[in-house]
Amino acid sequence: MQRPRSVREANVKGKTVLVRADLNVPLEDGRVADDTRIRASLPTLRYLLEHEAAQVAVCSHLGRPKGPDPAFAIAPVAAALRELLPDDRVHVLENTRFDLGETKNDPESAKRLADGMDLFVNDAFGSAHRAHASTEGVAQLLPAYAGLLLEQELEMLGRLLGDVERPFVLVAGGAKVEDKLGVLLKLGSRADVVLVGGKMAEELRDENPLPYDAELPRDVVAAAGFEADAESNVVPYDALPEGWLGLDIGPVTRKLFAEKIRSARTVFWNGPMGVFEWPRFAAGTKVVAEAVADADAFTVVGGGDSVRAIQELGLADRVSWISTGGGASLELLEGKELPGVAAIPVG
Repeated sequence: MQRPRSVREANVKGKTVLVRADLNVPLEDGRVADDTRIRASLPTLRYLLEHEAAQVAVCSHLGRPKGPDPAFAIAPVAAALRELLPDDRVHVLENTRFDLGETKNDPESAKRLADGMDLFVNDAFGSAHRAHASTEGVAQLLPAYAGLLLEQELEMLGRLLGDVERPFVLVAGGAKVEDKLGVLLKLGSRADVVLVGGKMAEELRDENPLPYDAELPRDVVAAAGFEADAESNVVPYDALPEGWLGLDIGPVTRKLFAEKIRSARTVFWNGPMGVFEWPRFAAGTKVVAEAVADADAFTVVGGGDSVRAIQELGLADRVSWISTGGGASLELLEGKELPGVAAIPVG
């Protein structure tokens, strides 16, 4: 994989720098509910300030508004960033998606962003798979560089595509096979063991498009309805009562999955093992998270729910890399070119 040139190669002294960050964070009651992505943007911003950039303009999308919408105004995010980095040289531009040309990669939208800027740093790996004005278009108008987070994401995820230490275990969960089919085909074919939980395991049991044998659950915690307090019981995976739903992997599967993960030397985990937001159906995801943290291995966790589980359990510092990428991570691991990365010249 060719590496884009780094912000470390840029002369930023006295320059006005446009930074595309990923500040798409959850809001509650007009305040930032989780500042993980904001904190992830700090190393690049601090690097620019330490190297005497005159001004740093930070841009990001927030949510999916279809034009200006007060509910998605960037002000709460800007306030949270200022608390973490109180430097008057840094200011946050309004939500990029308030500009209707942003998602269309409209040249005029890109020109508005580039106006008055000396160079561009893309640090938003989570949006690098989108050819938008703020990720791809502006990189055609200004000298473009990769930020430190973007660099790290490419390096750490890239390790999964190179020569890995074995056994290599891929753990996949979540709701839809189609969302992760590319990774299951590309990365799964390189893995020694593929463990599948969540609703997608049910899909693979009924119709399996994979050219290899994946390890599906032996048992599940099944419920009579999709409610947190629905009647539930542990049943064999191939003997679900009619109308019941498998909402977590069962104890036999938990033990099997944990043993496979703990014996690995490389692990990639994306997707929960069930409806882990509900305590009665969280045990499977918890066991997998703990096994990943315990493994004497290079471990990578991606996907919002998996990352959330690792963080809520206090295990983040025991994982080699937690990806902020979401869809970008999956597309990179599928072998797809990311427009936001491809637009930056090779270093």
